Amino acid sequence: LYKHSPLQTSFGINMLALHRGQPLLMNLKQVIAAFVEFREEVINRRSRFELRKAQERGHILLGLAVAVANIDEMIKIIRASADPILARQALMERSWPIDTALPLLQLLEQDIGSPLSSAPAQVDYRLTESQAKAILDLRLHRLTGLEREKIVAEMSELSIQISHLHNILNNRTLRLQLMKTELMQAKATLANPRRTEITENDADVDIEDLIQREEMVVTLTHNGYIKRVPLTAYRSQRRGGKGKSGMDVRDEDIVNQLFVINTHTAVLFFSNQGIVYKLKTYRLPSSTAQGRGKPLIQLLPLEKEEAIATLLPLPNQEETEKLSIIFATALGQVRRNKLADFVQVKSNGKIAIKLEADDRLVSVQVCHDNQDVFLATAAGKCIRFPVKTLRVFAGRNSDGVRGIKLQGDDRVISMTMLEHKIFSAEERESFLKSGRSSVEDGTESDIHPSSMEDQEDTSSIEAENLPGDQEMSPPSPGMAEHEQLLLAVTARGYGKRTSSYAYRLTGRGGVGIANIETSERNGLVVASFPVDSNSHIMLVTNRGQVIRCPVHDIRISSRRTQGVKLFDVATDEHVVYVTCLTDEDDQDIPETEDHPLEQSPS
Repeated sequence: LYKHSPLQTSFGINMLALHRGQPLLMNLKQVIAAFVEFREEVINRRSRFELRKAQERGHILLGLAVAVANIDEMIKIIRASADPILARQALMERSWPIDTALPLLQLLEQDIGSPLSSAPAQVDYRLTESQAKAILDLRLHRLTGLEREKIVAEMSELSIQISHLHNILNNRTLRLQLMKTELMQAKATLANPRRTEITENDADVDIEDLIQREEMVVTLTHNGYIKRVPLTAYRSQRRGGKGKSGMDVRDEDIVNQLFVINTHTAVLFFSNQGIVYKLKTYRLPSSTAQGRGKPLIQLLPLEKEEAIATLLPLPNQEETEKLSIIFATALGQVRRNKLADFVQVKSNGKIAIKLEADDRLVSVQVCHDNQDVFLATAAGKCIRFPVKTLRVFAGRNSDGVRGIKLQGDDRVISMTMLEHKIFSAEERESFLKSGRSSVEDGTESDIHPSSMEDQEDTSSIEAENLPGDQEMSPPSPGMAEHEQLLLAVTARGYGKRTSSYAYRLTGRGGVGIANIETSERNGLVVASFPVDSNSHIMLVTNRGQVIRCPVHDIRISSRRTQGVKLFDVATDEHVVYVTCLTDEDDQDIPETEDHPLEQSPS
């Protein structure tokens, strides 16, 4: 309701007001105090008005009470008078006993603010002109016993009213209590129940039909803040630039996950405790490119020490039955399950994987049988083995089997899926030597390097490669169509692309082969995955800087090179996450000439 209707709106208020004849800019407390003061003044004026009216009526009743008590004597005086004027004067000149109306007389003579004094036993009272006129206008039927009782009852009620009004005017606590009572009565009288009925729609309308389909950049920080930003908020730059601010990070928070997905895509959230949760993209908080987002604990029922380790956008529902899901941990463990086991996830989550105390979940990928698993480590090692060699686990409460044997403090930093094509070592070497990947891409391969920093140490070429002076047979037809280019990016912002044919298939659980040089200039590896020449990549640093650059600007190199500069990071800054934007993500995006940020040459 808040999202699709103006159920709640914000508006400004001009708090300039005239108070006691002076214009004042008042805050909320001052406005309330002025309103209370105004209401108190209203009660005082109203009480004085009602007291005056009651006193006027009491004055008349007092004269009628005197007349009823002395009716015989008054009739004699009236009958003896020649006209009404003389009769009125005669009634006013004489003193009359008023013992029955002493309480009312005492209230009528009391001043506001003065205490009530004790009344004498009897008083001789002289009638006023208004009282004498009221007596002369008195009808005979008012002299009956019933009418006399009515006059006495009205005098009693009037005495109570006058006494109450005196108390209100003399006691501020009573006035405030009366003010509160009247406000509560106004609330009960003016408040109306909701007239709009919120019912289930009879028509078969899904809420997703009302959500616009658009590409979103979803980012997750180390401290668990997530947001989604339209992809159009980021513009393309050349590689080597300084990027733009992608998030306002505070308290040493860093961006460590970034995806480009559709608003209707379901996302699986895998926690560090091995629990999986599920949300649609449009349910994630929308924000600006510089916004921090909202903590995931407000969206998911996370425990106190639980945090989200990785995200996985789900494919279309029609494909889930044929696909599998593979888990990879930092210690090199891998496990394969059916993707259908994770399509239905309750709001409180479900168990996904069992993790050891010193291990953590690095990546979760969707795959099919005709693919290879590619694991990359922070120290520049990698391993490639077929998905078929990894059995499908029936249960979800295990840590799997070894995917790569790590050395020292090395850790797995990424896992991706490659197309499974079997070519001989001679065919792959011939294809790499022919430089076809460079021709297809239109960039210069470092088989013939143009700079010494990118030159490969050919003395360390692996034994699977043939000697350079051996005559090569031509590559097999179709190798170019099935070639994939693997991007490797280091923490210092350097990267390179390498043909997938440079990575041979091995058995699962080995120590792996070289992926990229992790020199002092490069730093450790932060990401390694296949890219398309027509796509773009987005790099995020620990300080929230984001750069988006085309893939075709990145040179194609062999496995043991250091790569070229992709991101000009500061001394105390490093790349923490890299993602690839597909061709569909890049459609309708303006060219780099229109980008307002500073451009850096490639």
